[in-house]
Amino acid sequence: MVTKIPATIITGFLGAGKTTLIRHMLQNAKGRRIALIINEFGDLGVDGDILKGCGDETCREEDVMELSNGCICCTVADDFIPTMEKLLAREDKPDHIVIETSGLALPQPLVRAFNWPGISTQVTVDGVVTVVDGKAVTEGRFAHSVEAVDAQRKLDENLDHETPLSELFEDQVACADMIVVNKTDLLDAAEADALVANLRSSARDGVQVITTSMGKLPVDVLLGQGIGAEADLASRHEVHHHHEHDGDDHHDEEGDDHDRHHHEHDHDAFESFVVTLGEIANAKAFADQTSDIIRAHDILRLKGFAAVQGKPMRLRLQAVGPRVDTYFDQPFGAAPRVTRLVVIGQAGLDRPVIEAALHACCPAG
Repeated sequence: MVTKIPATIITGFLGAGKTTLIRHMLQNAKGRRIALIINEFGDLGVDGDILKGCGDETCREEDVMELSNGCICCTVADDFIPTMEKLLAREDKPDHIVIETSGLALPQPLVRAFNWPGISTQVTVDGVVTVVDGKAVTEGRFAHSVEAVDAQRKLDENLDHETPLSELFEDQVACADMIVVNKTDLLDAAEADALVANLRSSARDGVQVITTSMGKLPVDVLLGQGIGAEADLASRHEVHHHHEHDGDDHHDEEGDDHDRHHHEHDHDAFESFVVTLGEIANAKAFADQTSDIIRAHDILRLKGFAAVQGKPMRLRLQAVGPRVDTYFDQPFGAAPRVTRLVVIGQAGLDRPVIEAALHACCPAG
């Protein structure tokens, strides 16, 4: 069985911080070799210049590809598909593909493109990540600079939609598997909480809403969602039926300035810990109970393995938000029959309560 290469689509308006997010990801890739497709267009490929080489072996210069003919959702067949085919024809294929869209892009047509013959058999959409400028959205502007968005729109001769920013924002949220609310250090706690609550109510069930100030997300949170978004288009339909859009991330200048001036912030935004349990009695019941615990405590990722009574094989468990996937992967052999789970979330997880809840799921231990 051929394993498909996972691809993550990162979308969001000009200045939201997409490039900063990707740069941090490359610098903390934990050995993954990542190929980047950047939807840059205009006079200068600034995003490419920022990103090339920043990951060294993780993302070599030849692994950074720029699409400069216009907004990606309007040039799928002419620009994106040939680039993907060229990338997939390589002998040294990447471990993961990350696509940074133009802020003008509607994400749905791009996700749909992964059903293209020749691509659908080799690549799957690991997840769609929408990066939000928390300050701008709270103030009703959606993008840091509406003027810069309008200027970028005028540069794109292939653009075939003129969607208002508010409507494009709704479409980006509707397609998201994860929403990253960036620049939250510019908001007070009440503003940040209100924005997160509003986004959760607007998004599909199970979509994670994560706050940060400089796009600093653990790689294990950003990548490895395993969504398969191209097979789930019906649930992420465009809110507004158009082929029109708004707002490019052509330079991410504001995100870069923000990063430089606040580099000391956000070191402890995420935490993780390991929970060791005994054997569990029932695999399905344990997965269901784990999903409830994840929902109750806003856990971002939970992964590890479990020992199931009467089963010689180890149960591998991986959860992205409340969606829990399990399968038996290998015999325990001489290894201790214990259950070990890694819990990952934003700072402030109630570790004692989470540990107690997980222990309650396996009284046999």
